[in-house]
Amino acid sequence: MNEKFDAIVVGAGPSGNAAALTLAKAGMKVLQLERGEYAGSKNVQGAILYADALEKMIPDFRDDAPLERHIIEQRMWVLDDDSFVGTHYRSEGFNKEPFNRYTIIRAQFDKWFSAKVQAAGALVICETTVTDLLRDEGNRVVGVQVDREGGTIYADVVILADGVNSLLAKKADFHPELEPKNVALAVKEIHFMPQEILQERFNIGEEEGVVIELFGKITQGMMGTGFLYTNKESIAVGVGCMLSDFKDQKTTPYALLEEMKNHPSIKPLLAGGEMKEYTAHLIPEGGYKAIPKIYGDGWMIVGDSGMFVNAVHREGSNLAMTTGRIAAETVIDLIKEGKAMTAANLAVYRSRLDDSFVMKDLKKYREMPEIFHSNRQFFTTYPELVNRSAHTMLHVDGVDKKTKEREIFSSFREKRSLFGLMGDAYKLWRAFR
Repeated sequence: MNEKFDAIVVGAGPSGNAAALTLAKAGMKVLQLERGEYAGSKNVQGAILYADALEKMIPDFRDDAPLERHIIEQRMWVLDDDSFVGTHYRSEGFNKEPFNRYTIIRAQFDKWFSAKVQAAGALVICETTVTDLLRDEGNRVVGVQVDREGGTIYADVVILADGVNSLLAKKADFHPELEPKNVALAVKEIHFMPQEILQERFNIGEEEGVVIELFGKITQGMMGTGFLYTNKESIAVGVGCMLSDFKDQKTTPYALLEEMKNHPSIKPLLAGGEMKEYTAHLIPEGGYKAIPKIYGDGWMIVGDSGMFVNAVHREGSNLAMTTGRIAAETVIDLIKEGKAMTAANLAVYRSRLDDSFVMKDLKKYREMPEIFHSNRQFFTTYPELVNRSAHTMLHVDGVDKKTKEREIFSSFREKRSLFGLMGDAYKLWRAFR
């Protein structure tokens, strides 16, 4: 513990492992600290792995990584109380190696990832909580204090990868207290069933997988979404909404999930399964405008701690691994150039992120959180109208289609004025332009 390290990484999730692995492979002296019993013991996610981000660090990861299924079909459902209107994209191109996306079990995957970090030469210590950051006379971060005897550890730079509710970042005033409107609380269950039944139910082969993203009245007017992912012998199903909405609505995430599972379009997919796991976690969904300062004198922030989640496209692990890797590469380059870990020098990290897909995507959809916060009809009225319109047109009852069209337009006018509809369409166009 009296040694000095080139870098200390706090946290062993995807972003922390990416940072520690990249540093260790470059020959840096790295210490990674994890408060859980083992890497992944406290990490929760849907969970989708995006191959491209991991492949940049471990090109042959498919040889031994604990992967569940490669995804060949994406479904998007807009639900009202008893029906859904949806779209599917199924591609044989996604069924050809190298596969692009996988479902994973985080506890297994993070253990594997951590083993790669250790094999690369990093020192990984679990069951250790970082209680504070050490600073010198100039207020520069020079190490950490941990809850172990003699737990003062020094390093040239500290990389914070300790999750969305980063107590260290808040304690150090790197970012303010999280606003409930910028954080979602998601709950997930895993339902186990025989592999053959699962594959027959979703029309997939032995290694193939399906992802269903759920949107609409299942969140009871709250800003949020649901999901259903296929694993080898289980289905992960969950729902998440903003903390601010749970507070105002006075409902519980568990009750919301129970109601969602009983939706007539979802219940048959889970029939016969045995629920064995229930977890809850926070997801940063404040978007581009909620990103705090991510570097300073002797410190950097990566992954969920920096609000790096693309909520619009339901992407998180790829942003986490990419920010961890780019942070590590910045440190490596500065050490090679003999430069100190000052805020001025670490600013390269932010500029590199700005040039990456991470910031480009987040910036593109920077208006989305506010649009949905202030326009709840996207979670109530519109899903109902879309489903009602489909039902009207598909219900054959001797009424001519022209009359049915007038009935549909009348329903829209009743629920939302023409100007209101045009205004909402314009808001979405602006957000997705």
